[in-house]
Amino acid sequence: MSGNNNDQGRSEEFKRATAGALRAIAQVNEVQVAYQPGPAGLAGKRARLPSPSRALPANEMAKLRGAADSLALRLRLHNDALHNARAPHTREAREAYDALEQARVEIVGAEHMAGVSANLRGKLQEECTADGLDRMTRREQLPLVTALSLLIRDKMDAASVPDSAKQILNLWRDTLGDAAENALNEMASAKADQSHYTSAARKLLAALDLAEGESDAEDGEQSDDGEDGGDNTSQQDNTQDGEGQSESQDENMLAAAPEMTEGQAAEQDAEDDTDSEDFAAEADDAPAGPQQRRAPAQGDGHTSYRAFTRAHDEEIDADELCDPEELSRLRQQLDQQLQHMHAVVAKLANRLQRRLLAQQTRAWEFDLEEGMLDSARLSRIIVDPLLALTYKRERETDFRDTVVTLLIDNSGSMRGRPITVAAMCGDILARTLERCAVKVEVLGFTTRAWKGGQSREQWVAAGKPANPGRLNDLRHIIYKAADTPWRRARKNLGLMLREGLLKENIDGEALLWAYRRLLSRPEHRRILMVISDGAPVDDSTLSVNSGNYLERHLRDVIRDIETRELVELIAIGIGHDVTRYYRRAVTIVDAEELGGTMMRKLTELFDEDEAEAWSRIAGQRAALIG
Repeated sequence: MSGNNNDQGRSEEFKRATAGALRAIAQVNEVQVAYQPGPAGLAGKRARLPSPSRALPANEMAKLRGAADSLALRLRLHNDALHNARAPHTREAREAYDALEQARVEIVGAEHMAGVSANLRGKLQEECTADGLDRMTRREQLPLVTALSLLIRDKMDAASVPDSAKQILNLWRDTLGDAAENALNEMASAKADQSHYTSAARKLLAALDLAEGESDAEDGEQSDDGEDGGDNTSQQDNTQDGEGQSESQDENMLAAAPEMTEGQAAEQDAEDDTDSEDFAAEADDAPAGPQQRRAPAQGDGHTSYRAFTRAHDEEIDADELCDPEELSRLRQQLDQQLQHMHAVVAKLANRLQRRLLAQQTRAWEFDLEEGMLDSARLSRIIVDPLLALTYKRERETDFRDTVVTLLIDNSGSMRGRPITVAAMCGDILARTLERCAVKVEVLGFTTRAWKGGQSREQWVAAGKPANPGRLNDLRHIIYKAADTPWRRARKNLGLMLREGLLKENIDGEALLWAYRRLLSRPEHRRILMVISDGAPVDDSTLSVNSGNYLERHLRDVIRDIETRELVELIAIGIGHDVTRYYRRAVTIVDAEELGGTMMRKLTELFDEDEAEAWSRIAGQRAALIG
């Protein structure tokens, strides 16, 4: 008991010291530091740090110190108004713009503080290792945003780049073109001047076709200042107030762009938020360089899909939508309802597991001069300790590392048996594939409100401009992240049974969201399985746009994903024919068929992978014989 008390006291002391160091480095005494589950984040003068464990191992302490130092330097060296004044509108450009600025504040802040420098390098090393940069062998595996962040760090301070990132970073060097290289050099020379640095950052984004040129941006800023009064700080505060209903927005504050709230600004945001923006991240992962980016299909010549505003959209972890007690109760309710079908689905899951493990079976090479000691040859060593050929080594397997994303429709029409079966099947699938070293992510999509929510209210306040685009607040739910063990996420799946959660469904943007998350993964093979029971429906959006507005966008998204072939896309429709949308799809009549159908379709995918491997081996043998 006293040991637990000692650990608790040590943990509290460490938290107080870390918070004090954060305030001292930031030179802002009124900073509020909160320790909560989830990633570090900053919202105004409220800093959020991950909760440390009671044991406080050394690696956890180092990671927490690095996160605290990063937030402190952003508070001290970063000017929000200056940053937002030049911020681009499109999502990928904004993410790159924010990442470049974060690299600047960390490099500049660490120049004269050796301890801070060591903490930040350890933090970056941990992030690169966790993201699998040391295992990447192809340029397109590294997302463009991450590559730009590492490239500018290398320009400003080459020693700050972790060893785990150097191999993949070398594949990116001298590939962006002369204009981009000149912009990177200009940014490195202006790292102490945020105004000059952000101007050069816009030149870099323009050279990569991610944003308009600086001259165009300045014109747009003057126009915005004329409409909105130029009060960027007030604008940011208003956005935070509008998003205060969810703590998840605090976590993503560093990466999320403050949305414009006036009608004119919203219209400008809608014009910029086209399919070209939505697919910018995917194009970066294609073999072609930024200048060779292929424009996505625009459908039937109608107005491109857009959102009136994204200020009220939400990406949130499931456990943040209700308290732990309710989550436990919902999970128990899920288990009780599905006891009778658990055995059937588990049987199919075990069959899938045996098939996967058979593909991953490894072989050993014996009688080697180095490797692992072969216990079967111990008698040889006893007789002659100098005898060679007593070692063995495990032979590499051809099984590709794989990640599977399960995207579940959380619309109101799924209420009852369909969502219950979907939740249980997601649970069993995650547990089964985890045993086979296959990462699984379970995601859900719905809206925050019926018939529009805050987005529609903002549109009405702006005078109801014509063709506003999507007019509802998205809610994208992470039930289980790919790197989260199943045992930690199993309760989250019970949230699907919560009354009032299931509302409307905007499938196209949800599919893009899941697709972008998959592209950021380091695995070589990526599979996306969509479960839906109908076409996309949102009354607020369809009442002021064409009747097929959401459906046309979904078709465009699916066509681009299937054309790029970076992700294997498969869909299961419950009582709804999804074969008219997806190239690889199946429709079931009863929700009870879902478990078996999921397992069969995944088995077919892995069987295809095995057949390709055998075909490759046969070709190699034929070449050798020839």
